[in-house]
Amino acid sequence: MMNVLSTLITPEKGGKQPVYLQIANQLMSLIKNGTLQSGYRLLSTRQLSAILNVHRRTVVQAYDELLAQGWLESQTGNGTFVARNLPDLRPLPLPVEIAADRDPLKKAGFGFEKPAHLDRAVLKAGWRLHLDDGFPDPRLAPLEDLSRAYRSQLLHGNAYTRLGYGETSGTSWLRQELSVHLNETRGLKTSSANILIVRGMIMGMYLACTSLVKPGDCVVTDSPGWFGASMNFAQAGADICHVPVDEHGMDVDALEELCQKRRVRMVYVTSHHQYPTTVALRPDRRIKLLQLADKHGFVIFEDDYDYDFHYLSKPLLPLFGADQAGMVLYCGSFTKTISPAFRVGYLVGPEDVIAHLASLRRIIDRQGDTMLENAIAELLQTGVIQRHLRKSVRVYKQRRDLFCELLKTELPDHISFDIPDGGMAVWARFDPAIDIPRLAERAAQKDLYFSNGKVAGYPAQFRNYIRLGFASSDPGELEESIKIIRDLI
Repeated sequence: MMNVLSTLITPEKGGKQPVYLQIANQLMSLIKNGTLQSGYRLLSTRQLSAILNVHRRTVVQAYDELLAQGWLESQTGNGTFVARNLPDLRPLPLPVEIAADRDPLKKAGFGFEKPAHLDRAVLKAGWRLHLDDGFPDPRLAPLEDLSRAYRSQLLHGNAYTRLGYGETSGTSWLRQELSVHLNETRGLKTSSANILIVRGMIMGMYLACTSLVKPGDCVVTDSPGWFGASMNFAQAGADICHVPVDEHGMDVDALEELCQKRRVRMVYVTSHHQYPTTVALRPDRRIKLLQLADKHGFVIFEDDYDYDFHYLSKPLLPLFGADQAGMVLYCGSFTKTISPAFRVGYLVGPEDVIAHLASLRRIIDRQGDTMLENAIAELLQTGVIQRHLRKSVRVYKQRRDLFCELLKTELPDHISFDIPDGGMAVWARFDPAIDIPRLAERAAQKDLYFSNGKVAGYPAQFRNYIRLGFASSDPGELEESIKIIRDLI
């Protein structure tokens, strides 16, 4: 066995892991796979050190490590043994066809369900050119200001408080500054108690669905709509119902007919710039939607993903500000303001619901990034974000105008669209003769990304519609992107 151990235990001197740990881990593996059986008497530390050509103290450390973990046991005057209380670790022989395919790092030994609604590709940045779903340009973001504020929060103040556990609802400073900001810009009347800080809108929706929606509940979303919302509803076990969208937003008359037939628990709406069509919910429909919620008792989840980016007159105010019955949860984020990488959003609602969702958030994600939240609070307090938004609106409006002009002049026979009043994308209809997935594939080969339309899951009548984002590209990039599409078509 002495010669065998010299081949089974092969520590690497000068490696990243200490030699004694290498010996201990390799001995542990021999015990686990049944090579060294329970009760087996190990070589003395002097013998093993001689075989391995290492210092005896190294082997003593390795044995001590395994003794402490319970893999070995020592008998004074008799030696060191593989622990006798271990079960029979001899591996059972596997059928050849199973053994060949058995890799525990790749495939679990237990079964689990993979719901169809989770089987969607995740968009990742990776193309030089992009007409994306409507993302901001991170080159415009106030990153230097944010860096200074983050560093300040990281280094200054009471370390125990600053770097310890905080409130599950988010830092009080950010909630206070957000309350002021939302009240000033959106006509709300909130306090910090009405605000829960979340890691983006999707987390706010997940919390709301998990807490407020039960399996079998009817949840309404518009059609076409955002697949991310439907994924959350499906995950909660909801019965998803769809109402159509026209040029004035969600058809609330169709919603009313649905409410007369069955009990609705929640209605998801993107009232400011409907996703994906970009149209705004008309004022009379807003009023009726609030009345229906009060009458039928359903929750309105208002996703206001790009309120700040409106290019005409003052934008319509959120439904939450006109809600007199406490039926609206209002959600937004800094994804469009700064960049998707900074996962800070906010969920606004009645105090009792916010407190309840904060308690749920505790068991999902104990708290957010305290440093980042306070850094953003500082930028709100000093007006950096407000100035950045004013600048961004001007830049994105110029890009929208240029992009729409390029679509009209370069692709007049292939794409039709309405100029959006706000937001960061154009809802474009391609000629039915154009194979969008194939076009997107060929464009990707030229380092240009845009959606192939498949992941969105739009109804059949919107098969050749896609969103083309313009905000994240500068004028030169927009011109180059349209030229690529024109040449491919």
